[in-house]
Amino acid sequence: MPATQPPLIDVIIPAYNEEKSIANVLAEIPAGLVREVMVVDNNSTDRTGEVAEAAGATVLRENRPGYGYACLTGMARCFGRPAPEQPDIIVFLDGDYSDYPEEMTALVAPILRGEADMVIGSRALGQREAGSMLPQQIFGNWLATSLLRRLYGAQFTDLGPFRAIRREALQRINMQDTTYGWTVEMQLKAARLKLRSVEVPVRYRRRIGISKVSGTVKGTLGAGYKILWTIFRYL
Repeated sequence: MPATQPPLIDVIIPAYNEEKSIANVLAEIPAGLVREVMVVDNNSTDRTGEVAEAAGATVLRENRPGYGYACLTGMARCFGRPAPEQPDIIVFLDGDYSDYPEEMTALVAPILRGEADMVIGSRALGQREAGSMLPQQIFGNWLATSLLRRLYGAQFTDLGPFRAIRREALQRINMQDTTYGWTVEMQLKAARLKLRSVEVPVRYRRRIGISKVSGTVKGTLGAGYKILWTIFRYL
């Protein structure tokens, strides 16, 4: 009998002006775990794409600014493959080196064991380096996850960007958001569809460079408004 083919895992990394960090991120993804790493260059004005390509990633271009736009571009590549070549699991990871890519093995483990459709890497349950999350981020996560629990029955502690999901589950969710509401849309829709969602603790460190969201007042307010709008939109 032929050996069972191991699950295909692809990684999507949305990246905007991350030339100083992206090589570190790519170097620490566990060797042999994933088939393809896609860095979606989201209209960067620096050498993000060039550095990522030199480090071995597949670089996709998305000139429309927005975290969701970048993720959707990566998903389009995954879903556009012939059926036998589509990934079984898709991992989303930030390009700022705040997450620990080597923890990807633990992140996908519940899916590989058949216990989950989606896994969120929870910074709230894991260890955070001092200063890695600003007070407004911690409060925003608490507020959003509290609303998700009250309004949708979703048991999450974090909207962490480091996450893994079965391809079929992601297709059912039918993601639409193009900016800051991306993570919360995925989680609330997973709850509505009664997908099996779990969290695993992940470590979190200070990012390289300045955050485009929490690093500015405009970004913080914009993200907060969009997250809350998304939560109430799907009621």
